[in-house]
Amino acid sequence: MTTETINYQRIEQAIQYLSEHFTEQPNLDDVAAQVHLSPYHFQRMFTEWAGISPKKFLQYLTTDFLKNKIAETPNIIEAANLAGLSSQSRVYDLFVTLEAVTPQEFKSGGERLRMDYGYHDTPFGECFVAATERGICGLEFVNDDTKAQHLQAFQQKWRNAEILYNPDATIDFTRHLFSNSVQEQKRFHLLVNGTKFQVKVWEALLRVPFGAVTTYGQIAESIGQPGASRAVGSAVGDNPIAYLIPCHRVIRKEGKLGEYHWGSARKKAIVGWEMAKSQV
Repeated sequence: MTTETINYQRIEQAIQYLSEHFTEQPNLDDVAAQVHLSPYHFQRMFTEWAGISPKKFLQYLTTDFLKNKIAETPNIIEAANLAGLSSQSRVYDLFVTLEAVTPQEFKSGGERLRMDYGYHDTPFGECFVAATERGICGLEFVNDDTKAQHLQAFQQKWRNAEILYNPDATIDFTRHLFSNSVQEQKRFHLLVNGTKFQVKVWEALLRVPFGAVTTYGQIAESIGQPGASRAVGSAVGDNPIAYLIPCHRVIRKEGKLGEYHWGSARKKAIVGWEMAKSQV
């Protein structure tokens, strides 16, 4: 396990502790003790990762703040127009295009497609990345206990594809994806295997900008099906490409973050991290 992964696990534990004990207003010593670090080292590590203090970070995740954030961007089109007001936030705005497999590829489970995969570190823990010559076809956050389960599910979905362990072919994706450098930014093309409805929802998610949040109802309205919030929720939960298809930006209308396929603490980490970066 790398230092980056260990540090993220400590940050995740701290966020979870702060979320559960926020009303008690724990001080820096209390939080640092939970992750077995000195207050000085914990403060420095967290600030290097998020750019702000742990308590300021948690303020971005409170219900009142998130409700106001939803109200600021009442529809996805407006949210997209407001994106990039900060020069720093533009560093993290990614240009992502999405392609659905053909009906025949969907039916055949990816027959005659070659997919390379690998495991790589990110600011939010280790991830599984799979790609074809047509783009990224899978991205999931994993740990040692879930790697086999996620790989098996991926292989089942693409049951007739040639799937090879080749981390050299996928490492550049994560390097570019989480780079702080404008020069390191690149376009990402995604290849997804889903129903027409799922693909419409995933395309709508791509229009939710960095540092913003939306609701299931707003997504449903944006695809012309205002009564389909429940179905939208299912499609969001089936998102096959974490982070790049930003399902973490969908929250409940009352301002609660809700569940996340890759863990509620990780969702808090990603949403708070993006909001912190977009404020710089």
